[in-house]
Amino acid sequence: MSTRTSALDAVVFGVDVQSGDVRGDAPSYALVEYDGEEVDRDVVSHRKLRRLIDDEEPAIVATDNMYELAADKDQLVHFLGTLPTGTKLVQVTGDEQPEPLSRVAKRHGIPYGKEPMKEAEAAARLAAHNVGYEVSAFTDTTEVKVSRGRSTGSGGWSEDRYTRRIHGSVKRRSREVESDLEDANLEYEKEVRESYGGYANAIFTVEGKPSEIPVSRNRSGDVRVEIERERRDGIEFRPLAKRRDHVIVGIDPGTTTAVAIVGLEGEVLDVWSSRTSDTAEVIEWIVERGRPIVVAADVTPIPETVEKFRRSFDAAGWTPETDLPIDEKQHRTREHPYDDDHQRDAMAAALYAFDDHEDQFERIARKLPPGVDRDEVTARVVAGEESVEAVLTDLEDDDEADEESTEHEPRELTEEEKRIKDLERQVDRLQSHVGTLEDRLEERDDRIEDLEAELTVSKREERKKVRKDREVSRLERKANRLERERDEAREEIEALEDKVERMKALWKLDHSNFSDVSAEKEGLVPVKVVEKFTKGAIREADNQYGIAAGDVVYLRDASGAGRSTADLLAEFDPRVVLKEGGLSEVADEILFEAEIPVGPAGDVAMQEVDELAVAREEDVDAVIDDWHELARERELDRKAAMVDQLISEHRAGDNEV
Repeated sequence: MSTRTSALDAVVFGVDVQSGDVRGDAPSYALVEYDGEEVDRDVVSHRKLRRLIDDEEPAIVATDNMYELAADKDQLVHFLGTLPTGTKLVQVTGDEQPEPLSRVAKRHGIPYGKEPMKEAEAAARLAAHNVGYEVSAFTDTTEVKVSRGRSTGSGGWSEDRYTRRIHGSVKRRSREVESDLEDANLEYEKEVRESYGGYANAIFTVEGKPSEIPVSRNRSGDVRVEIERERRDGIEFRPLAKRRDHVIVGIDPGTTTAVAIVGLEGEVLDVWSSRTSDTAEVIEWIVERGRPIVVAADVTPIPETVEKFRRSFDAAGWTPETDLPIDEKQHRTREHPYDDDHQRDAMAAALYAFDDHEDQFERIARKLPPGVDRDEVTARVVAGEESVEAVLTDLEDDDEADEESTEHEPRELTEEEKRIKDLERQVDRLQSHVGTLEDRLEERDDRIEDLEAELTVSKREERKKVRKDREVSRLERKANRLERERDEAREEIEALEDKVERMKALWKLDHSNFSDVSAEKEGLVPVKVVEKFTKGAIREADNQYGIAAGDVVYLRDASGAGRSTADLLAEFDPRVVLKEGGLSEVADEILFEAEIPVGPAGDVAMQEVDELAVAREEDVDAVIDDWHELARERELDRKAAMVDQLISEHRAGDNEV
């Protein structure tokens, strides 16, 4: 029968030990390359076998015993780890408790012989028909690690810039890997170790095999990408295909082909119909669901198309005595769902075939001793038309033959070979230990580099903080200075505002007719202050606030004035001159001649406002009145003196006569 599946779409390697042993001398292997049609045979060494696997990347490497390729579990895990991502190791004889290869081959109708080349071919053909278990030491989770491709020591630039460039490159490559995983719709978890300028490394734990991940292992410049599958705790066996039990198949051919699968207990397992599928697709659909022992139709004689399917499975055929009526088909399938009449007809054919064979199945079961595969015997009796007794006898003969060991027993090693193996194992352990120490050293170097980078960053941050603190202190001092200047300016402004108010009052006193002066300021008169009785001081006062005729002038220091100074003051024609200190005789005479009253400042109550002052009007008038009184007396004294002088001169003239 033909049970070809997708495994035949690629090359399958069948392998069996030809000579030697993997635990002793270098073994040679019988190698069969099978692509579903052609078979190539060769005898190769272990090294050449590995090279062929790497070069041709077969879909499956099939063997009857996985420990023919590796001496122990550790070597087996290493072997599995070095296989191409698309290559499986398959043990065709079972999982933890394998069966003899001869029994498995006979069960599936595969030619078998005890020669290594025939066993290798049997293994290849069995694996190509999805028989066997995939040997796996790894999960479907893969770790993708993006890390630095070189040390962060000096690289021609300053160390900081060099380190920042490397970590920046790792960060960029990590983002590219993440984008690729997103585009491929792969689930993943990301763990990042950040460092100065970017990432020290990024680890992606991806739910998928390396062949499904759109990222390749590489090392380029500053970055390296490593891909490693997650290892299992032990070895796992996974069947290439689900268990395919013996079944009864009902087929309704035509423009729409319908197929129904019924188990040997009478249960409907599946039903399907299609207008577009060809014969190969129908066969593949059936093979995925079981191994037919009866192929049935709902009409008689059996249609040619159904007969072709029967022959392809080497199964027994069944047809009713007459075509099944529609009402009977509807009644027989009433408890089972279907989508169309074609599925109903196929299901009815399979169920009626089961009804016809049910008694036979029960008789076979009653004749079987415990421990015998009921389905296997039933299939050979129904499809192969053998008797139950003949099948049981054949199975007993197989068991006796299977007791002969088909395993390749390793020969006894010599003492020298044992010593060599011990030394090799010791070297392997030491090399493994060296590798572990080197990995630890590299991790510590990376850690030191990270810490140094962090220290550099910390120092830089500390320097920034110190500069910031200094700047803050400078700004605080500046702020304090500005606050002081502000306070001083405010005080000065307040003083100036007071001064302005006083000057406004003085201006009103000086330039108004007193009608708009408040009652509090009535009786006051402005006084123009001149610091010294000099021409410069007089002109300065005139420039600052002006000296006009009729002003009251206050000489803070009246001493030392000469004629020209007195003449200058007289030109302004002040109302009165108030003085501190004594006037020179010349100045006093000039002011007297100009009829400008002069009086002591102490007689007038004055209030000074910076360069200006105000005085009581009545005090000023009193000083003027006093000056006029003194001026009359002074005039009388002058006239009396003149009279006395005239009398004296007259008397002197008389005496001369």
